[in-house]
Amino acid sequence: MKKESETHIAIFNGKAIRRIWYAERWWFVIEDIIVTLTDSVNPKDYISKMKQRDKPLEEGWGQIVRTLPIQTGGGKQLMNCADTEGIFRIIQSIPSKKAEPFKRWLARVGYERIQEIENPELAQERMKKLYELKGYSKDWIDKRLRGISVRQDLTDEWKNRGIEEEKDFAILTAEISKATFGMSPTEYKKFKGLKNENLRDHMTDLELIFSMLGEASTTEIERVQNPNTFDEHLEVSNKGGNIAKNARIELEQETGESVVSDDNFLDVPEKFKKKKRKLIYSEVENEK
Repeated sequence: MKKESETHIAIFNGKAIRRIWYAERWWFVIEDIIVTLTDSVNPKDYISKMKQRDKPLEEGWGQIVRTLPIQTGGGKQLMNCADTEGIFRIIQSIPSKKAEPFKRWLARVGYERIQEIENPELAQERMKKLYELKGYSKDWIDKRLRGISVRQDLTDEWKNRGIEEEKDFAILTAEISKATFGMSPTEYKKFKGLKNENLRDHMTDLELIFSMLGEASTTEIERVQNPNTFDEHLEVSNKGGNIAKNARIELEQETGESVVSDDNFLDVPEKFKKKKRKLIYSEVENEK
């Protein structure tokens, strides 16, 4: 089940709209709505001019807008958001042919959330379909979803022990990553040539597996050793990452190949790259 403070992506006509579950309903990033309906390259300026044109909207802006933490490429940032009712009001000031289909899309997204509360498996199924549309293979998707579950277990464990700040989560996560792969997530993204993209969406199967191992190991050590201070949590994160590191090194020694890859799926979908790798491996074997 989705939790408050988590940023999620919805797709309308191929464009991503960030949303967050807050106060028992979806809140959508207003700038994303503007870009989707107007193709504006400067949504902030568009919003400013829109409010100047529509004085009642400007006067009621504070009643329909909430500033909420939204995940961006540079971490979480406070952004203006509105719920479905608020978005309907904003749409009235946007002369766009996309308005009517967008209203229907908004209603459907709200209904899907109610379905997911009643049956959380639906959320996972929708995520699978989204990854399939992006060109990921079934076995990769299974690992990615399992990794999300492992990550949730770890963050729940941290929260139960008093870790609440996003920056603290980031520091502890970076410690696991540095121990496991020799790079922080930020360094890893740069290594893979990524900018605002999600790092784990561009990891190979093995990278996902060792990410899971580092985080699952950290979770188990947290439960057994019961750290109290942040420094103790940091030490546990390093221990968990080192368990994954040792397993990674052992595999690399056996195969002669590095698990850490600078590959990404920006231009070629994962499933096609996987097929190409299997073909190359088969050709090498045939030559032996």
